[in-house]
Amino acid sequence: MCFFLPHVMRHSHRLVLSALFILLAVSPYSQAETTGAQLQKVIDDHWEYYLRENPTDASRMADKRYNDRLPGVSEKDRARRLAAEKAFVLRLQEIDRNSLTPDERVNRDLLLWVLNNSIESNELYLDRIPVNTFYSFWNTALSASRGLNMPQVSDYQDYIKRLEDIGRYFDENIANMRAGIDDGFVLPKIVVEGIAPTVRAQVHDDAEKSSLYEPFEKFPESFSSAEKQEIETAGKKAIQEHAIPAFDRVASFLEGEYMQAASDSLAAEDLPGGGDYYRHAIRTYMTMDMDPAEIHKTGLAEVKRIRSEMNALVKKVNEETDFNGDFEAFTKFLRTDPRFYAKTPRELLKEASYIAKRIDYRLPEFFGTLPRLPYGVVPVPDEIAPNYTTASYNPAAIGGNRGGAYWLNTHALDQRPMYELVALTLHEAAPGHHLQGALSLELENVPKFRRNLYLSAYGEGWALYTERLGVEMGVYEDDYQQFGRLSYEMWRAARLVIDTGIHSQGWTRQQALDYLSDNTSLSEANVRAEVDRYISWPGQALSYKMGEIKIRALRAKAEQALGNQFDLRAFHDAVLANGALPMDMLEVQMDEFIAASK
Repeated sequence: MCFFLPHVMRHSHRLVLSALFILLAVSPYSQAETTGAQLQKVIDDHWEYYLRENPTDASRMADKRYNDRLPGVSEKDRARRLAAEKAFVLRLQEIDRNSLTPDERVNRDLLLWVLNNSIESNELYLDRIPVNTFYSFWNTALSASRGLNMPQVSDYQDYIKRLEDIGRYFDENIANMRAGIDDGFVLPKIVVEGIAPTVRAQVHDDAEKSSLYEPFEKFPESFSSAEKQEIETAGKKAIQEHAIPAFDRVASFLEGEYMQAASDSLAAEDLPGGGDYYRHAIRTYMTMDMDPAEIHKTGLAEVKRIRSEMNALVKKVNEETDFNGDFEAFTKFLRTDPRFYAKTPRELLKEASYIAKRIDYRLPEFFGTLPRLPYGVVPVPDEIAPNYTTASYNPAAIGGNRGGAYWLNTHALDQRPMYELVALTLHEAAPGHHLQGALSLELENVPKFRRNLYLSAYGEGWALYTERLGVEMGVYEDDYQQFGRLSYEMWRAARLVIDTGIHSQGWTRQQALDYLSDNTSLSEANVRAEVDRYISWPGQALSYKMGEIKIRALRAKAEQALGNQFDLRAFHDAVLANGALPMDMLEVQMDEFIAASK
């Protein structure tokens, strides 16, 4: 804002202006600047702390200072983190929130949420179970440098040091899991039986067979022959002498000592302190605090609604095609008819790529802001594919040499139906995880921690929202693809029932398998992989449907409030404008969007 005084008043009011400037110097606005600077100092200090404590994340944020190491997870590391994060919370609480600008309040509140959640996780000592069927500490090591830009000899030297650090990192995780054995805080046996073989598969007799060797297969042209030879020799040695023996130790530990101690029970609430553990998981992944019984009830209602839509679609197929059968017959038909399955991995990848480009073509109609970063359709690595989920999204490293990766599982092709690919691609690529995640990485004028932040209810809720948005986009081409979409929505609704059923209501694994199989068209392999994932990862499966329900409710609220002023592109841009937020903070932002749109 500019103050403009008429010419005749300029000289006669010098004293008045001087007094005004003095008042402005101590005005609330000036105080707010000081408070904002205090907040920025906390944010900057925390970011430096975060990068030191999370070297693999630092690598993916194009900060090379810690490329030579893996995280520390020892008792000393946990104690240091707990003290540091509690100190950050105290510093944030001392800042006068009312003196901050609206954007600064978002920064403060979001960092406070992240810190308090991390402190609670540390106090519960969740490092005792650092593994599930989707995530593990050994996968952190395998993927720590994947896709990083390594143009200099020093980059390879750092990578070799990181390989040499694998043994220390794995042994610290084993020590935490042994503490879990002592406490009875362990994974169920059925989960360990599925995980152990994937670790044993990493124990190679030749370093070149390990995926860790990939960076040594091609060097920059600027490297001399002597440099290439020296790096390759040192890399092989690091893999052979440090990485492979570390994998062998973990595999032997899982196959023996840990398998013997693993629990026959499935429920998180059956573990020591399990009630607090499960409730923490709900708050972490849903970013909302709800009673498991209430979530279970919500899931049952969603399953009933979606099943009604599925039955209506089966009836439509009966009327319009030569198929004649009920829901069970239709799902059997979808699971067994060869027309729905690719014959080769390449065929599956090509079909997904074609769908992805059809979707990309329609994006400008529904989004005003699109990311610059591209993505590719990539097969899930063979070494983890047998026990891996259907697909996932792996974000690109900032400054890296790859785009985002839509991972598609090409293992067991007879279990990967192509009628599900449209919903899957919407979810994992665009406008789901890739579009949302890439826009977060490209946020401007926000603290760096927000560009790197992932909150499950926001990210997974958005990705599930986009599966239904695909109907409005016109990318589902036939009733089979529509049924695949409904099956995927049912899959996420059933998760509410199954996750809470297993971890708080005494459900058996078979009960969960039957429920998911009876209510979706998912293949048997996918049903087994999914149920074991819910068993091993309490609470995470709740984030999809609960997040989507919240986002759809916010859209309905905006549509009702704005009427014919409602702009879908503007709504989507507003949802994505701040990156990941807890659901209550997202609602505040969308209320401001509604007010501004009026």
